[in-house]
Amino acid sequence: MSSLLVMKAYLELIHFDFYLARGNFRALYDKVRSYPLAKRAPSPNTVEQVCAAVDMACIWYWKEALCLQRSAAAACLLKRSGVPAQMVIGVQQMPFKAHAWVEVAGHVINDKPYTPEMYAVLDRC
Repeated sequence: MSSLLVMKAYLELIHFDFYLARGNFRALYDKVRSYPLAKRAPSPNTVEQVCAAVDMACIWYWKEALCLQRSAAAACLLKRSGVPAQMVIGVQQMPFKAHAWVEVAGHVINDKPYTPEMYAVLDRC
């Protein structure tokens, strides 16, 4: 994992934190949904490197990064690297709880593998 990738992840956390601070979920959602997928082929360990960089950036972030912020950052960094990642937004009814995570090829990459079993999926972007 490169320090440049950690810095990019940190900047993405800040970027998406601005959307959340303004209460602008729609803009965050639209940004992730419309983020272009790079045309280049990703390296074999891109997913692991990006997830590790986002985790490291969260350690150094000045406040707790929410799952939505972390997942948006990871999804965009992966798309920028040529990985067709999707941010998934789900809810749980009782007790009510919302959550976001990232999937690649139907597999959860930044959370527990059984996360989709705990939440009803609202959308993928």
